[in-house]
Amino acid sequence: MAKQKSIYVCTECGGQTLKWQGQCPHCQSWNTQVETVAEKQVTRFSPVSEIDRVQNLCDIEVQEEPRYPTGISELDRVLGGGLVRGGVVLLGGDPGIGKSTLLLQALAHLSIDRHVLYISGEESAQQVALRARRLALNVQAVPLLAEIQLEKIRTVLNENKPDIAVIDSIQTIYSEALQSAPGSVAQVRECAAQLTRMAKASGTALILIGHVTKEGALAGPRVLEHMVDTVLYFEGDMHSSFRLVRAFKNRFGAVNELGVFAMGEKGLREVKNPSALFLSHHDEDVAGSCIMVTQEGTRPLLVEIQALVDDARAPHPKRLSVGLEQNRLAMLLAVLHRHAGIPCFDQDVFVNAVGGVKITEPGADLAVLLAIVSSLKNKPLAQKMVVIGEIGLAGEVRPVQRGQERLKEAAKLGFTRAIIPLANKTRQPVPGIDVTAVGRIGEAVAQMYE
Repeated sequence: MAKQKSIYVCTECGGQTLKWQGQCPHCQSWNTQVETVAEKQVTRFSPVSEIDRVQNLCDIEVQEEPRYPTGISELDRVLGGGLVRGGVVLLGGDPGIGKSTLLLQALAHLSIDRHVLYISGEESAQQVALRARRLALNVQAVPLLAEIQLEKIRTVLNENKPDIAVIDSIQTIYSEALQSAPGSVAQVRECAAQLTRMAKASGTALILIGHVTKEGALAGPRVLEHMVDTVLYFEGDMHSSFRLVRAFKNRFGAVNELGVFAMGEKGLREVKNPSALFLSHHDEDVAGSCIMVTQEGTRPLLVEIQALVDDARAPHPKRLSVGLEQNRLAMLLAVLHRHAGIPCFDQDVFVNAVGGVKITEPGADLAVLLAIVSSLKNKPLAQKMVVIGEIGLAGEVRPVQRGQERLKEAAKLGFTRAIIPLANKTRQPVPGIDVTAVGRIGEAVAQMYE
């Protein structure tokens, strides 16, 4: 019997080589090649469009695709208004964070006026039915298929022609055309490509659930994210009841949108006012606490930044941040020393974003520095004050996007004072909030107690 050939596939770009190499010659990534069985080249794909001639772009007739609202407003916000006919959504997250629960709740609502199908490759039919009963969902019109073979799944999809279908999960599906095991790079890429092509041709809105690695990235080849139309990530601490759904890619809506949920006995429920979720309620003013307004897509969120500065007991002071970029914290401390004359080289500095939210935008810089100064001087900031602004290496306070929307959200929640960058100050003041514009970090430190 002839020995099967093996090739090495890069998990980042999908490039193939005959021998293992430490660095992928296609994308230059290190230690990303995994061994898989070489498959025979057979034609398994057909074009999505039936038109094979060159067309002028302005002559193509287009129409707005109707959306399928899921009945969960926070999920619809992240999707851009709902599911799109023929669109493929990839939902990733840690095990047990609530991916299957959220989609089962969405299918229960969609089944009222749409034809849906739930395909489970990880759980048996009894397990899914038990979860639906525990969540008290009306799933009388939700058909279920427990199957992991791609060819059988395609047959069922062709026969039933559902409007919305869920695959739970893509790592458990395998194709008989390949000899590698389910979950391998070749199987995940092949099954995702076949299902995506089928969804585009039939008009079925397809939702794929994907596993994640220890680093939090989607397991399998990186090309999986390029195949689909929308990539959503489930975020949140397993020890907390709050969950965040964030859009990292969306061909039918805005990216970086955020949906906030709370896990309860009856599944995931929407959090209508997420700003109150990330704010602590202190009986008295405390030092080291500063409120900022971050922008998640089109939604402004108020987040409390807490800082703790203490005398260092070791030769090398600690710099630790939770929910914020750690390297940026070291840079901000250097700017604070150089341009405001406040040294922290002999202090341990700990910074935390309350509520488990991850802040990636630089608009939190000024709030982080003022929280550090407040903790260092052991003096609370003024009450009902919010702070926004990016800090440059030259000590300037740089503007942030959508400054007016952030201030309106702060005023809506009862805040009466704000420190903002000078470039964000407009002629029309926001009613109910007193704005102080600063251009340098030294001015902001001087204004924080006035």
